[in-house]
Amino acid sequence: MAVVEQEAPAGALGAPAARRPQVTIVPLRGLPIVGLVVVALVVSIAGNWPWALDFFHVAGGGAWTAVDLFMGFVIGPIMRTLSVPARIELTTRLMPKMLLIMPTLVTMTLAAGFQLARHNGMLSGSYGRHAWVVASMVVVAVMAMTALALLQPANIAVLFELRKPQPNPAIVQKLMRRFIYAAGVTGAMQVATLIIMTRLAT
Repeated sequence: MAVVEQEAPAGALGAPAARRPQVTIVPLRGLPIVGLVVVALVVSIAGNWPWALDFFHVAGGGAWTAVDLFMGFVIGPIMRTLSVPARIELTTRLMPKMLLIMPTLVTMTLAAGFQLARHNGMLSGSYGRHAWVVASMVVVAVMAMTALALLQPANIAVLFELRKPQPNPAIVQKLMRRFIYAAGVTGAMQVATLIIMTRLAT
């Protein structure tokens, strides 16, 4: 079924700032949690603790996969059908949290995963499934770049635009469209990641 993306009516974002949701760029209350996770990750890598590294890699990777699939195949299609005010309401509540969640999950997964691969000899060309390891690194690198170099800047730009007394509807629509499409791409790539990782585990 085709989904028609609704365009922003002129003036839809031009309401007085008092009528629009309060826009927060970074939720400061979440920073101590992120800091604690990063410190624990660094200590685990420095101590080369297998259990802690497994925990960070599995927990981070599982959460990253779940978030990408949910955003790509649930939130993305829903956002395409919402009215512009509803999109703004969802964006101002969801995106600040994503600015903390996604970099933390990506860092946990990649840092712990690389350390585990190095410790277990999976980076060596003589490893029996080295090709699958390389494939996983390529897919994950592309997903990380998409999340950190495309999705996150788009999220930040939308939030800063919505903080203005008179946001530009065309800019907000363009950035939201970029987010929706990029979320769909990362969701699809997470399916490829699941295939590769289950192949490595068997």
